[in-house]
Amino acid sequence: MRLLVIEDDATLRETLAAELSRAGFAVEQAADGKEGLYCAQEYPIDLAIIDFGLPEVSGLDIIRKVRAEGKTYPILILTARDRWEDKVDGLSAGADDYVVKPFHFEEVSARVN
Repeated sequence: MRLLVIEDDATLRETLAAELSRAGFAVEQAADGKEGLYCAQEYPIDLAIIDFGLPEVSGLDIIRKVRAEGKTYPILILTARDRWEDKVDGLSAGADDYVVKPFHFEEVSARVN
């Protein structure tokens, strides 16, 4: 299974990618919204993990754009935004799940699985 992690915090992105790789996933990484949108549109991925607050293009805009293009792979939002309105916005844009930072890797792993 090929995953895409779009996260601007380098330490978090690399740690999450390493843990997911150890769990048996092939992981692509993007450090900002522009690179992430390109990867989300062009790479053959099975699931995307997207932060809301990204430079260049927001995570919410990435979700809206890939859904408008007909991409149907699952999307998990991983963000520090914990207001219920943010959760509703993300899910309404087309995300399938929402995890608030800080998180335990086991929770993200269970949601990915």
